[in-house]
Amino acid sequence: MSASKKPEADRRFAKFGTVSFTATTKVNDFIGYLEEGQVCGTKCLTCGTVFFPPRAQCYKCRDKARIEWFQVQGSGKLATYSELKYAPTGFGEDLPYAIAVLNMGGYKLFGRIGDVPLDQVRVGMELTPVANELPGGQINYVFNRC
Repeated sequence: MSASKKPEADRRFAKFGTVSFTATTKVNDFIGYLEEGQVCGTKCLTCGTVFFPPRAQCYKCRDKARIEWFQVQGSGKLATYSELKYAPTGFGEDLPYAIAVLNMGGYKLFGRIGDVPLDQVRVGMELTPVANELPGGQINYVFNRC
Protein backbone atom coordinates (compact mmCIF):
# COMPACT_ATOMS: atom_id res chain seq x y z
CA MET A 1 0.00 0.00 0.00
CA SER A 2 1.37 3.42 -0.88
CA ALA A 3 -0.22 5.90 1.55
CA SER A 4 3.14 6.74 3.13
CA LYS A 5 3.67 10.10 1.38
CA LYS A 6 3.91 12.23 4.50
CA PRO A 7 4.36 15.98 4.76
CA GLU A 8 7.14 17.34 6.97
CA ALA A 9 4.74 17.83 9.90
CA ASP A 10 2.23 14.99 9.65
CA ARG A 11 -1.09 16.63 10.50
CA ARG A 12 -3.23 14.51 8.15
CA PHE A 13 -5.64 13.38 10.84
CA ALA A 14 -6.95 16.95 11.13
CA LYS A 15 -8.84 16.16 7.88
CA PHE A 16 -10.84 13.30 9.43
CA GLY A 17 -14.54 13.72 10.04
CA THR A 18 -16.94 16.63 10.13
CA VAL A 19 -15.11 18.00 13.16
CA SER A 20 -11.62 16.80 13.96
CA PHE A 21 -10.46 17.01 17.55
CA THR A 22 -6.87 15.97 16.85
CA ALA A 23 -4.36 16.61 14.09
CA THR A 24 -1.87 13.83 14.72
CA THR A 25 -2.09 10.20 15.75
CA LYS A 26 0.12 7.16 15.41
CA VAL A 27 -2.15 6.01 12.57
CA ASN A 28 -2.15 9.08 10.31
CA ASP A 29 -1.72 6.76 7.29
CA PHE A 30 -5.45 6.01 7.79
CA ILE A 31 -6.17 9.42 6.22
CA GLY A 32 -3.75 8.80 3.36
CA TYR A 33 -5.57 5.59 2.55
CA LEU A 34 -8.97 7.33 2.68
CA GLU A 35 -7.63 9.96 0.27
CA GLU A 36 -6.77 7.08 -2.09
CA GLY A 37 -10.35 5.75 -1.72
CA GLN A 38 -9.38 2.89 0.60
CA VAL A 39 -10.84 2.11 4.01
CA CYS A 40 -8.06 0.39 5.97
CA GLY A 41 -7.53 -1.16 9.36
CA THR A 42 -4.55 -2.73 11.05
CA LYS A 43 -3.75 -6.29 12.02
CA CYS A 44 -1.23 -7.71 14.46
CA LEU A 45 0.72 -10.32 12.51
CA THR A 46 1.99 -11.78 15.79
CA CYS A 47 -1.41 -12.84 17.20
CA GLY A 48 -3.87 -12.14 14.35
CA THR A 49 -5.96 -9.50 16.15
CA VAL A 50 -7.67 -7.09 13.74
CA PHE A 51 -8.17 -3.44 14.68
CA PHE A 52 -10.73 -1.03 13.32
CA PRO A 53 -10.44 1.80 13.89
CA PRO A 54 -6.76 1.12 13.24
CA ARG A 55 -4.24 0.92 16.07
CA ALA A 56 -0.49 1.34 16.00
CA GLN A 57 0.05 -1.15 18.84
CA CYS A 58 -1.44 -4.48 19.88
CA TYR A 59 -2.69 -4.57 23.46
CA LYS A 60 -2.04 -8.34 23.57
CA CYS A 61 1.47 -8.53 22.12
CA ARG A 62 2.80 -5.11 23.12
CA ASP A 63 6.50 -4.90 22.16
CA LYS A 64 6.40 -8.20 20.25
CA ALA A 65 3.64 -6.98 17.93
CA ARG A 66 4.15 -6.64 14.20
CA ILE A 67 1.40 -4.34 12.93
CA GLU A 68 0.40 -4.25 9.27
CA TRP A 69 -2.22 -2.25 7.35
CA PHE A 70 -4.93 -4.07 5.38
CA GLN A 71 -7.66 -2.81 3.08
CA VAL A 72 -11.23 -3.49 4.16
CA GLN A 73 -12.84 -5.20 1.20
CA GLY A 74 -16.31 -6.41 0.35
CA SER A 75 -19.54 -5.92 2.19
CA GLY A 76 -20.76 -6.78 5.64
CA LYS A 77 -24.04 -7.26 7.46
CA LEU A 78 -25.46 -4.49 9.61
CA ALA A 79 -25.28 -5.85 13.17
CA THR A 80 -26.83 -2.88 14.98
CA TYR A 81 -27.40 0.85 14.56
CA SER A 82 -28.64 3.88 16.39
CA GLU A 83 -30.44 6.88 14.92
CA LEU A 84 -29.06 10.08 16.38
CA LYS A 85 -31.47 12.94 16.97
CA TYR A 86 -29.07 14.89 19.19
CA ALA A 87 -25.46 15.44 18.23
CA PRO A 88 -22.15 16.37 19.80
CA THR A 89 -20.62 19.77 19.11
CA GLY A 90 -20.02 20.28 15.40
CA PHE A 91 -22.41 17.58 14.17
CA GLY A 92 -25.77 19.32 14.69
CA GLU A 93 -26.15 20.21 11.00
CA ASP A 94 -25.95 16.49 10.11
CA LEU A 95 -29.00 15.43 12.15
CA PRO A 96 -30.64 13.03 11.95
CA TYR A 97 -28.09 10.36 11.06
CA ALA A 98 -27.26 6.80 12.07
CA ILE A 99 -24.14 5.24 13.51
CA ALA A 100 -23.72 1.51 13.12
CA VAL A 101 -21.70 -1.65 13.62
CA LEU A 102 -21.00 -3.63 10.45
CA ASN A 103 -20.06 -7.30 10.80
CA MET A 104 -17.40 -8.14 8.20
CA GLY A 105 -17.10 -11.78 9.30
CA GLY A 106 -13.77 -11.91 11.12
CA TYR A 107 -14.05 -8.39 12.52
CA LYS A 108 -16.50 -5.54 13.05
CA LEU A 109 -16.45 -1.92 11.90
CA PHE A 110 -17.98 1.05 13.67
CA GLY A 111 -19.08 3.95 11.49
CA ARG A 112 -21.82 6.04 10.03
CA ILE A 113 -24.50 4.95 7.57
CA GLY A 114 -24.17 6.93 4.34
CA ASP A 115 -26.61 6.67 1.42
CA VAL A 116 -29.45 4.71 3.05
CA PRO A 117 -32.49 6.73 4.17
CA LEU A 118 -33.08 6.15 7.89
CA ASP A 119 -36.53 4.65 7.33
CA GLN A 120 -34.93 1.95 5.12
CA VAL A 121 -32.14 0.92 7.51
CA ARG A 122 -32.58 -2.69 8.68
CA VAL A 123 -30.42 -4.98 10.81
CA GLY A 124 -28.96 -7.66 8.53
CA MET A 125 -28.82 -5.51 5.40
CA GLU A 126 -25.63 -5.66 3.32
CA LEU A 127 -23.51 -2.50 3.37
CA THR A 128 -20.07 -1.60 2.05
CA PRO A 129 -17.58 0.71 3.80
CA VAL A 130 -16.40 3.47 1.44
CA ALA A 131 -14.22 6.57 1.68
CA ASN A 132 -16.33 9.73 1.66
CA GLU A 133 -15.44 13.35 0.90
CA LEU A 134 -17.00 16.04 3.07
CA PRO A 135 -17.33 19.81 2.56
CA GLY A 136 -14.26 21.89 3.33
CA GLY A 137 -11.75 19.22 2.32
CA GLN A 138 -12.61 16.88 5.19
CA ILE A 139 -12.82 13.11 4.68
CA ASN A 140 -14.37 10.14 6.46
CA TYR A 141 -15.81 6.73 5.65
CA VAL A 142 -19.43 5.64 5.60
CA PHE A 143 -21.43 2.46 5.07
CA ASN A 144 -23.31 2.57 1.73
CA ARG A 145 -25.61 0.19 -0.11
CA CYS A 146 -23.80 -2.53 -2.03
